[in-house]
Amino acid sequence: MKLIIQVPALNEETHIAKTISELPEHIEGIDEIKILVINDGSSDRTVDVARDAGADYIVNFSKTQGLARAFQAGLDASLQLGADIIVNTDADNQYYGKDIKKLVRPILIKEADIVVGDRRVKDLKHFTPIKRLLQIIGSWVVRQLSGTDIPDATSGFRAYSRFAALKINVVTEFTYTLETIIQAGKKRINISHVPVRSRKVERQSRLFKNNYSYIKRSITSLIRIYTMYEPLKIFFYIGFFLSGIGLILMLRFLYYYFFTPFGSGHVQSVIFGIAFVIVGAQIFLIGLVSDLIASNRKLIDQVLLRMKKDELNGDQLINIEVVKKKK
Repeated sequence: MKLIIQVPALNEETHIAKTISELPEHIEGIDEIKILVINDGSSDRTVDVARDAGADYIVNFSKTQGLARAFQAGLDASLQLGADIIVNTDADNQYYGKDIKKLVRPILIKEADIVVGDRRVKDLKHFTPIKRLLQIIGSWVVRQLSGTDIPDATSGFRAYSRFAALKINVVTEFTYTLETIIQAGKKRINISHVPVRSRKVERQSRLFKNNYSYIKRSITSLIRIYTMYEPLKIFFYIGFFLSGIGLILMLRFLYYYFFTPFGSGHVQSVIFGIAFVIVGAQIFLIGLVSDLIASNRKLIDQVLLRMKKDELNGDQLINIEVVKKKK
């Protein structure tokens, strides 16, 4: 059983050595543990520090691609390296490396294929009240959209079985955390969670500048991701809402026409009502087409799964630097 711990990193020369030094070297049930660092176009000495700290493999991006792409590259590289289990942790030393054994345990005993570390956000004193509230609300929304029970949706401390890593295809460019949970729910991948510890991160987030930016990008990502998997439901609700407005306007005209003097007025209600009904019907039809496209995407996912398996038996998917250990 081979475990690869992947560490996406962007300008983390200050923290990455400490992060790597805390990663476990032995876990019961695991035969081999390797460390993979995905350098997301760092302009500092992140790569050199990671090599010296004990990283086994390096994937280098010459230009910053973003956390989501770095995460997907890590999955692809780990699969290519023969990983049976893949753990993702942050390079900022936010998470405790010793908790990895708790993450992989449900996978080892075949209870789950994805395990998310639960930081128990409501109890984190180093989170501001507004940040705790946003995290709690955001996780609740993700649970409703995904049909899962993950309490900490934005936690980047996670473990994936080989089966789950093969089935996950990240398309968003913002963050993989929300999308992979929704994918797990929609693709019926067994996902679970375990409590983990976390530290306060002193530096500013690499993903967003402030809470407003985080909320805006998260909402946009959630809408886009959910629409990919449930387009008919989304467009039906929008179309039903607009058509409902149109019907109310038309009923308004009929009321004035039959029950009030000079009821022949209010023709504008009919015009706007018909317009809303037509637009609503068109949106519903768009939903039907989108649902057919979503069905085709499921077939594409199956094809991608087979292609990944075939490619893993042949040429390399991604260039990986094997770090030569100093004697």
